[in-house]
Amino acid sequence: MNITGLQLHGQFVLVAGARWAARHVVARYVSAGALVLRVHHPHELEDHRQMLASVRLLVAVDDGAPGWEVLDGLARRESILLSREPAASRNGSITLLGGGPGSSDLLTVRGAAALANADVVFHDRLGPGEDLAAMAPGAQLVDVGKAPGNHKVPQERINLLLIAEARAGRTVVRLKGGDPFVFGRGSEERDAALAAGIPVTVVPGISSAISVPGAAGIPVTARGVSKSFTVISGHDPFTEAELVHLAGIGGTLVVLMGVATLQQNVAGLLRRGLAPDTPAAIIERGFADTQRSTRATLGTLAEAARAAGCSNPAVIVIGSVAALGVGTDDIAALLPAAAR
Repeated sequence: MNITGLQLHGQFVLVAGARWAARHVVARYVSAGALVLRVHHPHELEDHRQMLASVRLLVAVDDGAPGWEVLDGLARRESILLSREPAASRNGSITLLGGGPGSSDLLTVRGAAALANADVVFHDRLGPGEDLAAMAPGAQLVDVGKAPGNHKVPQERINLLLIAEARAGRTVVRLKGGDPFVFGRGSEERDAALAAGIPVTVVPGISSAISVPGAAGIPVTARGVSKSFTVISGHDPFTEAELVHLAGIGGTLVVLMGVATLQQNVAGLLRRGLAPDTPAAIIERGFADTQRSTRATLGTLAEAARAAGCSNPAVIVIGSVAALGVGTDDIAALLPAAAR
């Protein structure tokens, strides 16, 4: 970790501020490998006077208490760099955070800041979990992820846990894959928290509906090809009313969580008049090292998915844009006859 170009790994850092106010600051510097000394009240500075010669950075946390004005003179006298940081909140709060499609470097800057200041993080299996301990160094990490057919922590229980931690004065982050309001039940968590009088902040995330096709070279819209896209959950088979609408709306159809219902939904779209030679693609494990794309047409998509052993997490794209981003020899075979 670098502060104004200063390498602090293995170096002494003195953090001055009340325990409650400095808890996030201390966690970040410890995680960065600094040797952290802590002063919770101005009168304790005298106890560390002999160590000041070894301190590379003095961090003043604004806890609102009188007496800390001595830090400026102390830093000048001892030739120590002085950094000022805001205090952690005394009041509990909840942040609904979209983690994006899974790769931690696709998390927003605001999202990374929320994790860095968290006391507890409730996370899913599809969020950026591999680097979570480093991104939230001062937080308790609680896995409440749901897998198909296995909801180890029911949604109602998750709501209660978020509220209980916030009522205890903790800074709570609810980390979800993608965006918290795109098939993520984030609205239920927000409404439960607000009903309990808990302040809620929403930090959006990059939705897999757009980003994962893009990672495979498939734009959900393209000039002269598609000027609209529809995103729908494939968790349950489409209803007849949905099939009529989806088959006739045009543009691009993006299906999330739809591998298990793929055969029924493809059959329904064909039955309702969507052309069997419509280009289609399945992109599995977007942005992971094992990302894989399966290209086909709507009429052959179900069989291609079975042959390839496609599984969730995956994004299904149906429409002429699914013919883009492939070699020129393959495009003609994927485009509908009318577009060749």
